[in-house]
Amino acid sequence: MSTKIKIGIVGGAGYTGGELLRILVNHPNADIVFVHSNSNAGNPIYKVHTDLIGSTDLVFSSELSSAIDVLFLCVGHGDASKFLDANPIESHIKIIDLSQDFRIEKEGNDFVYGLPELQRDKIKNAKNIANPGCFATCIQLGLLPLAANKVLESDIHVSGITGSTGAGQSLSQTSHFSWRNNNMSVYKALNHQHLKEIGQTLKSLQASLDKEMHFIPYRGDFTRGIIATMYTPCPWTLEEAKEKYKAYYAAHPFTHVMDENIDLKQVVNTNNCLLYLEKHGDQLMIVSIIDNLLKGASGHAVQNMNLMFGLEETAGLRLKAGSF
Repeated sequence: MSTKIKIGIVGGAGYTGGELLRILVNHPNADIVFVHSNSNAGNPIYKVHTDLIGSTDLVFSSELSSAIDVLFLCVGHGDASKFLDANPIESHIKIIDLSQDFRIEKEGNDFVYGLPELQRDKIKNAKNIANPGCFATCIQLGLLPLAANKVLESDIHVSGITGSTGAGQSLSQTSHFSWRNNNMSVYKALNHQHLKEIGQTLKSLQASLDKEMHFIPYRGDFTRGIIATMYTPCPWTLEEAKEKYKAYYAAHPFTHVMDENIDLKQVVNTNNCLLYLEKHGDQLMIVSIIDNLLKGASGHAVQNMNLMFGLEETAGLRLKAGSF
């Protein structure tokens, strides 16, 4: 294998495409061959992602190339499957899809669910990866040790707040500054689309799980980051819970169990997930925080690429939060 991975990106003009470019232009093993965008074809990338001026001279292309090793799909939900139907991909090219189109296992779906903290070895041998959703990543990392130890025996209650970039780059009433600023609202209460992939993961670890997850998502008045709080009955003491969580994540470089309470600024602009635990009576409370565009999307996708191509898992992802 070449030390440089040849990369194509489809949907490079959006938030996840831009974040992917910011990582890959500085990745020691990345060679970006093309960045596809019909609406921006011919424009320099820095005209759209203006912070990349001086970092790359790449120009958006309307053409695809098969001279790549991996293709990132940074398109909307439903559009990835349409793109692959319209554009057959040569067999030597691996695919990492950031939409939700291939996350649910079913007959004929050869995409591996790309949560390294769940199935790192399977990802290493995968041809195609379905990158997890942002809320799904944040919540699953908060619950994996419980399911792995088969102690989820009651309903799980979750609330989570996400930044405006989680809604995509196209303007809508609920992403416009004048509406979002100094404002909060609930959306998709109890029926968020990420519940399906979360349930699939938890049942893969605890097949007997038959309890409900009650999830209330909120729109936050900030641009990036997710904070999710979960609670459910747990037989462990707080000390036992910390010990089991730290043991579960000991070999995973981006997920850390903290002894002190956490805040969102600790993870924004990083690929980290931080977890914090408290015990209240029989209830274990778990707080989980990630950057929705990095560990929740593009950073996570690069982490999967690193594993698929036998690179150091952290390559290109040693990013530091800007606390102030």
